[in-house]
Amino acid sequence: MLKFSDDGELQVIDEQKRIYWSSNVSLKANSSVAQLLNTGNLILLPKGSDSIIWQSFDYPIDTLLPGVKLSINKNLYDTKIKFQSWKSTTDPSSGRFRIVSPSRDLPEFFIFEGNKPYWRSGPWNGYLFLGVPYVHSEVSYGLNIDDHNETMDLSYEVADQSLMERYVLRYDGLLVLESSNDRGSNWEIIWQSLNSVCDVYGKCGKFAVCNPMKEPICECLKGFNPENIDDWLKGNWTSGCVRRTELQCRSPGSKEDKFLQMKQIKVPDYAHWVQAEQDNCQRNCRGNCSCLAYSYYSGIGCMLWTTDLIDLHQFSADGANLFIRLAHSELPGESGRLKIIIAVTVILSTFVSIISVFYLWKWIAHRNCKGKRAMKTLKETQRQNIIGAVGCSNDFQDLPLFEFTKLVDATNNFSAINKLGRGGFGTVYKGKLEDGEEVAVKRLSKLSGQGLTEFMTEVLVISRLQHRNLVRLLGCCVEGEEKLLVYEYMPNKSLDALLFDRLHQELLGWKTRFSIIHGISRGLLYLHRDSRLKIIHRDLKASNILLDAQLTPKISDFGMAKIFGGNEDHADTNRVVGTYGYMSPEYAMEGRFSEKSDVFSFGVLLLEIVSGRRNSSFKEEESLNLIGHTWKLWNEGDIQSLTDPAVLESGFPDEILRCIQVALLCVQELPEDRPNISMVISMIDSDVSNLPRPKQPGFTQRSYAPQKQALQDEYESASVNRISLSYIIAR
Repeated sequence: MLKFSDDGELQVIDEQKRIYWSSNVSLKANSSVAQLLNTGNLILLPKGSDSIIWQSFDYPIDTLLPGVKLSINKNLYDTKIKFQSWKSTTDPSSGRFRIVSPSRDLPEFFIFEGNKPYWRSGPWNGYLFLGVPYVHSEVSYGLNIDDHNETMDLSYEVADQSLMERYVLRYDGLLVLESSNDRGSNWEIIWQSLNSVCDVYGKCGKFAVCNPMKEPICECLKGFNPENIDDWLKGNWTSGCVRRTELQCRSPGSKEDKFLQMKQIKVPDYAHWVQAEQDNCQRNCRGNCSCLAYSYYSGIGCMLWTTDLIDLHQFSADGANLFIRLAHSELPGESGRLKIIIAVTVILSTFVSIISVFYLWKWIAHRNCKGKRAMKTLKETQRQNIIGAVGCSNDFQDLPLFEFTKLVDATNNFSAINKLGRGGFGTVYKGKLEDGEEVAVKRLSKLSGQGLTEFMTEVLVISRLQHRNLVRLLGCCVEGEEKLLVYEYMPNKSLDALLFDRLHQELLGWKTRFSIIHGISRGLLYLHRDSRLKIIHRDLKASNILLDAQLTPKISDFGMAKIFGGNEDHADTNRVVGTYGYMSPEYAMEGRFSEKSDVFSFGVLLLEIVSGRRNSSFKEEESLNLIGHTWKLWNEGDIQSLTDPAVLESGFPDEILRCIQVALLCVQELPEDRPNISMVISMIDSDVSNLPRPKQPGFTQRSYAPQKQALQDEYESASVNRISLSYIIAR
């Protein structure tokens, strides 16, 4: 609770009177007044006075509101950090990211992850940052920087006081400018710090430039080669590049170094400001043998670099002109040799032009036909790749196939900003197709040795299934090493994103949760009984339940699904896949699975929906997991303690009690004691008094890893409850 102490100090305390926060400013008892202003500023003042003795605007945490002045200490190790992200969306304790302004010659600010730079704004020229192009109006609007010896003061004002805007440093390191036109109920992002992977600090290492529109995105500067070619071929560019020919500067008998101009560049880090006019900027650099590059920009002046050039970003618009110092041989001048080369080139080009006229009409006549044949060949190649991998063809004749380049454009080159989540075998990105349709694109990780099997399984399974509670596959792409799946886009993301987030749980009242339970069970019924295939999902969990705009649940991620034959009711495997915490005992311990395995997972999911808690949310010192905790409270008759407080006053106690009892029946230790999914649906809508009494469930303790798994620690994916995993067990 928020209260005044006896000496007039504003405090936040808990039920045990422990103080979690204090204003550290006190007056005499009963003489303090706290007031929340329309600006969002919480102020403390003496009763009957307008003199503010404390205000929240002096202590911003992760949000910058109009009127706040953020003073950033240039000492990176300052213990009084004033702007730091939350640890997560629901945990306001100090997170990994903070805004700092390292002691440099030019005013700019950084987002640091721990003690390493994560993002850099580029120098400030008085109205914009050189590292933030395209959005001058948003970025410059309202911002002002005052640079001092030890601090940089960042303030934010809006001309129109009716606008609701704020800068927020999110828990994932993204700085966003948000706007709201409905009094803060919904916030729309109008600018963000990371728009591509190239915005991550030093993505390509030293003496290299990052261009998100190219593939690969990193390229050494002219006159430089990769320092570690093996790493570069693997897509790891952080080692950067090294100079091919050493600079000569004023060495006796050597030719003068040259400068290569690069346009529309985010200038490198560690710039030194020099008081010089534009015409003298190059002269200052040329006269200093340690100078490696220079740039001149209006409002800033002359910038020189004497250390490794790092964090260069090629923009398609805006940016600055950067001049890189190179050895004379890397940029030959108008020498006699060059003139001879030019003369020979002119003669050859004339000859080529004559021949080109002869062939030009053929190219014009055949280009459309050739393009159609190439497209047809690409589509057929993709289709044959899929057919060859899964061993059948009839199910893929009508499956839409996407060009990889189209998906690159749709996802902005798989920008980190468009990342929706990451599974065991790939990353999912939000995309927008040429016709404006929003989609979700799952890109198979090239480093995953197991992912191809899951990819092909998902194509095979979901392309043959249609149900309103299953996510819809729109198509796929198989080109070279790239393998992608394209799904309908779910604007409300996954169930876990709302269910376990205290800031969003209000969207899930009991009526909505009960509807989601019904939808998931109907989707399972279709998989187990009503489709032309009998499908065991094997990885049913909250993160694999997607929610559309109306919060309709859709089961997703069929990469681990198993197709059963007509007479099959169970199967055994040496390859246990799925997620601990949702696995049934017989599957985790013995590798035996059936539709009752999915029913067990559904029971765990049902308990999470009722309680609002993850099965893995119990502390290490607690012996019980959610199943064991439920069983304990059930026997004590204390169901209220299990139920999420957000739905306790909803007026549906019988439905809640019924769902808990059905969940306990679903997580029975023996498969034969569990109902099938059609019985589950019937029981959910039945009278509580008619339901059978559950026995003690399986896996009531926190430790439920399979006993036969001896090498669990060697697998990064073998985590509890959130990440899908797959490995081989000796039997």
